[in-house]
Amino acid sequence: MDDSVAFGIEKLDLSLSIELVDALKRSLKAQGITYKDLAQRIGLSEAAIKRMFSLKSMQLQRIEQICDVLDLGLPELAAEAGRARQPMSELSQAQEQALVDDPALLLAMFLVLSRWRFEDMQCYFRFSEPEWVSLLARLDRLGIIEMLPGNRGRPLTARNFRWRCNGPMEQHFRRQLLGEYFAEAFTGEEDALYLLAGELSHEGVQLMRAHLQALAREFDALLLRDATLPPQQKTGICLVLAQKPWMLPSFTPYLRSESVQP
Repeated sequence: MDDSVAFGIEKLDLSLSIELVDALKRSLKAQGITYKDLAQRIGLSEAAIKRMFSLKSMQLQRIEQICDVLDLGLPELAAEAGRARQPMSELSQAQEQALVDDPALLLAMFLVLSRWRFEDMQCYFRFSEPEWVSLLARLDRLGIIEMLPGNRGRPLTARNFRWRCNGPMEQHFRRQLLGEYFAEAFTGEEDALYLLAGELSHEGVQLMRAHLQALAREFDALLLRDATLPPQQKTGICLVLAQKPWMLPSFTPYLRSESVQP
């Protein structure tokens, strides 16, 4: 059934329109789509887009156009309008542990976060439809996503959520993944590895930490920008940012016992 028929309306009443427009605004922000970007995609001026959102009144046809840009159905948008809650910025210990214990579940979560369609997922991964639905159902029960029609899921996490400090995922990465990550040379055209060392003041250390945090935010913004692109136009990227006072272990035998390690 067509979504507009399912809603049974050609023009939305004011209260419902306000709720849906607010949900559209949140969804645009979550995907990093600006009013200027939206205007270009649906053939309107940026001023017209701003006016529609400020008045919080739109024709159903216009809402459907914006939903197409967001890759959302009207039922999904209506569900989002009814929630209006802040996404999780951090998973619980139990949620992280469940993901660490099952790589398939962890992969499914990343695919949902990256807005993969079911048909695209099947082109790259070996999950059958029942297996995929089962994974989505488990993520739903864990409270990490919400299952949606069409073998899809809506993330309940913020796109830039952080793993728990010294939590199950961080420990898993240190114990089992860190060696694999650095095992091969970073010589590809999409690779980058910088090993830098030196001495900084306390103020310099704090400033460098702020720069790393800003870079992490920029990475998140790029993920949002590219989330709706088809898989063949994207490359899986893992970014590791780290900073701590540290000395090569091979140096420690030469330290005086009274020396303080920087």
